[in-house]
Amino acid sequence: MRMTKVFVLAAAMAMSCGPIFSQAPAPSQKAIATTPSTDTATKPLSTRIVAYQIEAKLDPTKHTIAASETLTYKNLTGQPQQTFPFHLYLNAFQPQSTFMTEVRRSGTRGNGPDSDWDPKHFGSITVDKLEVEGAGDLTNKLEFIHPDDNNTADRTVFQVTLSKPIAPGASVQFHIVFHDVLPKVVERTGYVRDFDMVGQWFPKVGVWWKNAWNCHQFHANTEFFADFGTFDVKITLPQNEIVGAGGDLASSENNSDGTKTLVYHSEDVHDFSWTASPSFTVVEDSWTGSQGPVNIHLLMSPGHMASAPRYMKALKGSLQLFDQWYGPYPYDRITVVDPPHGGSDAGGMEYPTLITADTGAHMPQGLLAPEFVTEHEFGHQYWYGMVATNEFEDAWLDEGINSYTEVKVMDAIYGHNTSFLNFPFAQLGETEEQRNAYFSLPDMDPISRFAWKFISSDSYGGITYGKTATVLITLEKIIGEDTMQQALHTYFMRYRFTHPTGEDFLKTIEEVSGKDLHWYFNQAIYGTQILDYSLADAHSDPVKWWDTSAHGSKANAKDEVYRTYVTVARKGDFIFPVDVDIKFDDGSAAVEHWDGQDRWVRYQYDRKAKIQSAQIDAHNQITLDRDPFNNSFVKEADPRAVHKLRTIWVFSSEWLSQLLAWLT
Repeated sequence: MRMTKVFVLAAAMAMSCGPIFSQAPAPSQKAIATTPSTDTATKPLSTRIVAYQIEAKLDPTKHTIAASETLTYKNLTGQPQQTFPFHLYLNAFQPQSTFMTEVRRSGTRGNGPDSDWDPKHFGSITVDKLEVEGAGDLTNKLEFIHPDDNNTADRTVFQVTLSKPIAPGASVQFHIVFHDVLPKVVERTGYVRDFDMVGQWFPKVGVWWKNAWNCHQFHANTEFFADFGTFDVKITLPQNEIVGAGGDLASSENNSDGTKTLVYHSEDVHDFSWTASPSFTVVEDSWTGSQGPVNIHLLMSPGHMASAPRYMKALKGSLQLFDQWYGPYPYDRITVVDPPHGGSDAGGMEYPTLITADTGAHMPQGLLAPEFVTEHEFGHQYWYGMVATNEFEDAWLDEGINSYTEVKVMDAIYGHNTSFLNFPFAQLGETEEQRNAYFSLPDMDPISRFAWKFISSDSYGGITYGKTATVLITLEKIIGEDTMQQALHTYFMRYRFTHPTGEDFLKTIEEVSGKDLHWYFNQAIYGTQILDYSLADAHSDPVKWWDTSAHGSKANAKDEVYRTYVTVARKGDFIFPVDVDIKFDDGSAAVEHWDGQDRWVRYQYDRKAKIQSAQIDAHNQITLDRDPFNNSFVKEADPRAVHKLRTIWVFSSEWLSQLLAWLT
């Protein structure tokens, strides 16, 4: 998911309540015939633990879904399993849920519910019936659990206990009838007008991980975690609806009642999402990589067609560079959904082989919002989609690594200094944008903190995205760009279609680089230390300062000896070795290397020259340094930078004012 960079997201909308377990009529439970995809005959890419068969019927007027699900779960935990937890993510969009409680307390990703939140905008998922093959109807055995807090009103996780355990290696089949009420679009799911974005919409079993069930509640700052498998999904909806989905379309049939039924199949993924709107304009294209052709389905909303080629360029460039740098994209399709005006809360989200983008009707060419959102969400096909880390507990492994690769890919396509803003009078690269993101709360939370335990959504966003990216950019300077790229390639190829941990990632970097980097990771990943070095003092003084006639004479000036002092201070607690470049007015220079262990160090030089400049990290290797403006001294300042900053400020303030006026 992409944290909002430019747009002020609207308040999180509310949803419709009611009993969670009801006896609403269910759609047909006839099993969906698995339709083989083109790669079925090949060896599975993942260990397939789950197989979902889902039939769903959308009511686009009420924005509801009546559905049935058959889940076949293969017990590969190595021990008998009798109790199974399930996610009901849509129940987060209720007033007393843990999600909404946290939103009201400290926000989420830039949006949250207003005080006049309308109940008709609430969302919910109601389990009407749950049967287990061989155990009968267990609907009345369902119980809501709250593994992360004591909020008994939260209904985002339930568990069911079977009459007898499932043996290791055996499978169990759940038959679930459920009903969705989509919220008005919030947290990248829901509806606006005739647009429906259907994500996290079905009961999803938890993950057996680290010898325990991992099935966290839906929090304001958490995303998702699930096992790999197969999905066979039937969607019935009006014939005028244009659909995009995270699977291959196996068949389409028009029904006599004016509806149509679409059948999708997907393999080696851990989720399935879809979207529908009669107002989409479809743009089709393709790209060919190391694993063969990939069909590109771009669904554009009204008024946004000008951004279609921008989406396409960013997507193809991302496909190419990820394939070249990190590893192959193995799927035969990718769908990009462009949310409509007023539906930006659906933008910037990732699901396996389907992403949502973001743009505006009058998006300036110099603001690369459509581009970086497209690149970022595609990047999640790798860092979340295939390398399926626990987004509840290790959010930095998907969002942070992805933000780092966003910097690399965007820079390669659009230029190092112009990959975020590219106006004639104002340029900004992704590197600076990422490092700016965490400056407001740089030391409140470590990168490694569980996502829902950050002090606020601002801290979560700044640290998880911006700081992690900046930590990896600085790490790249330590071990080398090529080595960093090779480490990410090794990590991807080794852990794709598995659930690696943060330790797996860091060990891979140490292995590939051949360096012991604990000193860095302990501070940057697990600590809250701030890295900030400053040039505390730099000046030259005549050695014979008392002999005014000697050092005041022009005739003796060339023989005058000056004592130069350069003092470097470590203002933060982050210990990092730094280089200091000192230049003198006779053209000579000195370079000092300081280990940073003490709080300060002073260098002294006796020369027939005075100091001209001093610079910490002259080659800009330490991107993590919080304040680069205190890193240098120059005897004569250059005013041109001030004029440029003034121009950027005038432009930014006027442009933002126009944007806010347009949004309101």
